[in-house]
Amino acid sequence: MVTQSDAPICSPETAIEALQSEDNQIRYYAAWWLGKHQVQSAGVPLCEALADEAYRTPQGGYPLRRQAARALGQLKNPQATPALIEALNCEEDLQLRAAAIEALGAIGDDRAVPHLVALLQSGKEQPLEALIEALGSLQVWSVRSHIESFLNHASERVQCAAARYLYLLTQEPQYIERIVRNLSHDNAYLRWSAAFDLGAIGHLSAAKAIQEAKIANSLKLLNLKRILTAALESETETAAEKQKKCRVLMQSIDELLIQL
Repeated sequence: MVTQSDAPICSPETAIEALQSEDNQIRYYAAWWLGKHQVQSAGVPLCEALADEAYRTPQGGYPLRRQAARALGQLKNPQATPALIEALNCEEDLQLRAAAIEALGAIGDDRAVPHLVALLQSGKEQPLEALIEALGSLQVWSVRSHIESFLNHASERVQCAAARYLYLLTQEPQYIERIVRNLSHDNAYLRWSAAFDLGAIGHLSAAKAIQEAKIANSLKLLNLKRILTAALESETETAAEKQKKCRVLMQSIDELLIQL
């Protein structure tokens, strides 16, 4: 049932109800709110929003579908995997496909693997950065030779995504060094993207480079915290190694907090 309620979105119930609003902007905001607050009970209505036809841009994009996919990635509930896999079939909106790919990478459900590999090997235009990052997150190492070819891609962001994938696989420092170089790039957006790649890798050697990069302190803090979280959750390091890494990271974080 479509609701015309103008009630403010301030609870899971009002946000879920707002997904049925006649106002597309309200529906979009509701999907964002549900993802931000990780409302698990919103999984089914968000999956339904992935098939929305009402909100479409003149260029053919699906803004609500994209936001629903992002929200489902924030929920990280494997029950959304089939709906997100179905969203990969939308050829009219590569931004939607990218959002679905990112969500599948965040959820970490192996059911997505053959579908993502098929996209990589399709020979068609794809959101390569999101696709490579998701394959790395899912530890799909069988496509290594394909990913290596992207180290020479025209897009520096795709190059960094490939380096990130290959570092996660090999732990070879040469791949981190490729990403670190972009922290001093003239393009601010590439510096920002490199910081997030390093934060995702979670390697201590990246922390100093992030701290010295020409990016906002808020972005530095966010990615240092991501590295700290990875250190705390590591199952391959000894307690002494974790303690040393956490001490260095906490010192870096404290220094940045003082500057805010």
